[in-house]
Amino acid sequence: MTETPSFADALIAAIPNLRAFAHSLSGDGQLSNDLVQETLLKAWAHKDSFVPDSNLKAWLFTILRNTYFTHYRKSQREELDEDHAAMNACVPPTQLTQLEFEDMRKALMRLSPDHREALLLITAEGFSYEDAARVCGCAVGTMKSRVNRARSRLVDETSGQPPKSEGDHHRPAEETPPIKSSSR
Repeated sequence: MTETPSFADALIAAIPNLRAFAHSLSGDGQLSNDLVQETLLKAWAHKDSFVPDSNLKAWLFTILRNTYFTHYRKSQREELDEDHAAMNACVPPTQLTQLEFEDMRKALMRLSPDHREALLLITAEGFSYEDAARVCGCAVGTMKSRVNRARSRLVDETSGQPPKSEGDHHRPAEETPPIKSSSR
């Protein structure tokens, strides 16, 4: 018989996954740490509302996600100051691997928040579609659709080809019927 970990031990064990998810949402190391810390504090303060034998990781990710979107909405109302812009200015890396990683990270950050979140929950965190749908508060089919669209968009953006428009996915350009003019 194995002993189930205490709530505190389970929170500590989840920190690496929370950090990775927070960083994927925000793209900012400091903000990621703040989000994880706030998530842990909220989880601890509301530990009585956690249902034993349910998915703690999904519960924590939901708290983190809600915390991130609250922060995001607040930040949209605030203006960036010059110091913040200067801190974000950097020299691009010179090694090819770093450049490829940076290109992928940028492409990932250009995905809509819903698509990025869905892709990362499924691929990076290993959530089932059902658990990821619960975290995001949507249907399983919606989650599958978001992951598929996110993957397609990443392939498009990292392939070096010009981005496709919505109509390009349904009919290749050579099959587009000619425009008929009216003689009336």
